[in-house]
Amino acid sequence: MKFFKYIIQSENGLHARPAGLLVKAASEFESKIQIYKGDDIKKFDEGILKSADAKGLFSLMGLNLKKGETFTLIANGSDEKEAVLKLEKFIKEDLHL
Repeated sequence: MKFFKYIIQSENGLHARPAGLLVKAASEFESKIQIYKGDDIKKFDEGILKSADAKGLFSLMGLNLKKGETFTLIANGSDEKEAVLKLEKFIKEDLHL
């Protein structure tokens, strides 16, 4: 399992266009990729945090991520390291979230 945390900087939050691009980027990997609203890793295992499949647009949009909110992307699988590295770079440099 590999992960990274990110705080939404965009005034528009995670809206449809960047969410669609993120889904497309995440779909390139075999690993299961989840996005959790929040950053307290202890709460992941307890099922407290709202989560979404990063490969599903409606699931991702359901998180309703706004400016200033933190999300944690977790990849688990054969290409998890590559997935986290590339998606973190993509989110920071291309999506400008």
